[in-house]
Amino acid sequence: MEAVSDFVDTLTSTLTPPTRWVLYACLGAAAVIVLYQPVWRWVRNLVTIAHEGGHALTAVLTRRRLTGIRLHSDTSGLTFTKGRPTGPGAVLTAFFGYPAPALLGLGAAALIGGGYIVAFLWIAVLITAVMLIFIRNWFGALALVIVGGGAFAATWYGSAEVQIGAAYIAVFVILLGSVKAVFELAGQRQAARRTGNVASDADQLANLTRLPAGFWMFVFFLINGACAVYGLWLLLPEQEFWSTL
Repeated sequence: MEAVSDFVDTLTSTLTPPTRWVLYACLGAAAVIVLYQPVWRWVRNLVTIAHEGGHALTAVLTRRRLTGIRLHSDTSGLTFTKGRPTGPGAVLTAFFGYPAPALLGLGAAALIGGGYIVAFLWIAVLITAVMLIFIRNWFGALALVIVGGGAFAATWYGSAEVQIGAAYIAVFVILLGSVKAVFELAGQRQAARRTGNVASDADQLANLTRLPAGFWMFVFFLINGACAVYGLWLLLPEQEFWSTL
């Protein structure tokens, strides 16, 4: 029982927020990661994991049967569910892929902004562990092990400075990356039109509803953009936040 109590105390402990210069360094590092394509090519898997996790969680909450998740080396992914092919459950499951990283990033920003950095890292470990149960390919399993293992290593072996840096950079990357993912979707749809193979989440939603794919993409952009702005507002001092806009 003492070990459990110590773990709970560690989980609910808070760390002192970093100085403004550390915040700027973390934000700058995240911006480089998201904007520099050779690095983003690999780090984007963070956004894909959250994206497919959003599909999976929504499927479970709407009583669809989750049968598997695949994460691919090109940073795409697939979530397989069984249930009615139409109706609210199908619409919600298709919808919550793109907003999921932004909403996760916003929730994480609220946590680490309050100093609960260790709790955020352990939640990342828990999410990847649960997703491992449903993963159906080796690359996906490897990606989840790397992300979950990195979060675990930071909590178990890392100093407070390492935990703060890892948490802030990860959340900044997820918030900024969730917005970039919507722009990437627009480019992918434009390229797919040339081959006639348009099958994005927005197009699936257009088939499930009477609203065009462009409408859904606009909604994705509004949600993700709002989450990114609010997340930055939570993490940066007010005067620093406004100077970044």
